[in-house]
Amino acid sequence: MDHSPETHPADSTPARADTFATTRWTVVLAAGRPGSPQAAMALEELCRTYWFPLYAYVRRRGQTREDAEDLTQAFFARLLEKGFLESAGAERGRFRAFLLTALKRFMANEWDRSRTLKRGGGATPLPLDPQQADSQFLAASNDLPPDRAFDREWAVALLERVVIRLRDECVAEGRAGQFDHLKIFLTSGKGASSHADAAAALGTEEGAVRVAVHRLRKRYRQLLRDEVAQTLAQGAYVDAEMAALFGAFSK
Repeated sequence: MDHSPETHPADSTPARADTFATTRWTVVLAAGRPGSPQAAMALEELCRTYWFPLYAYVRRRGQTREDAEDLTQAFFARLLEKGFLESAGAERGRFRAFLLTALKRFMANEWDRSRTLKRGGGATPLPLDPQQADSQFLAASNDLPPDRAFDREWAVALLERVVIRLRDECVAEGRAGQFDHLKIFLTSGKGASSHADAAAALGTEEGAVRVAVHRLRKRYRQLLRDEVAQTLAQGAYVDAEMAALFGAFSK
């Protein structure tokens, strides 16, 4: 799938009320050093969504599959149990930058000590699937430097998260079949599919398909901005963060 989203002007129609509510990363930062159950849940959700870019970064640094899995798990254990928030600097504004900086610090200062733990020992903070992670890494294999590979995989994970959220909404509204036939119009370039083909598959008129695709794209853009906002401390940075992430596909 071509993950690069279509570039349309921002729709003037107001987004749903769930867009740009208090972000998950803001909740984590607001809790401060002591933390809170709400902040812990928000941080874990962010980590569950965006763990693979870290795994890919570690692999790009030359670690084996087994060491990359151990290192990523050890890092999340350290992050979720004690955290690096108290020592975070300017990168606190963007969870993406914070997470990569924290991982680099962990690899430089703490990984050797953490390796004394036996493989599989201790609590597993996130249920990472090593087989899936390795397959995903090999499928996305490229010659990008570690930092650029991290940004690209972050962007891919974010877009996949948005598609999942959009499909869940369509399923809840009884439009799962429609979504499955129209989702190709969200991320594929022109010519990948036709409205006429989709209309034939859905048993409806081509005009109805065009309207449905327009609405689907509109909601996709709203959810995309919301998902980006969830990783930022201030919503004002959304446009800049989106530009940086989409730029990762051209590197």
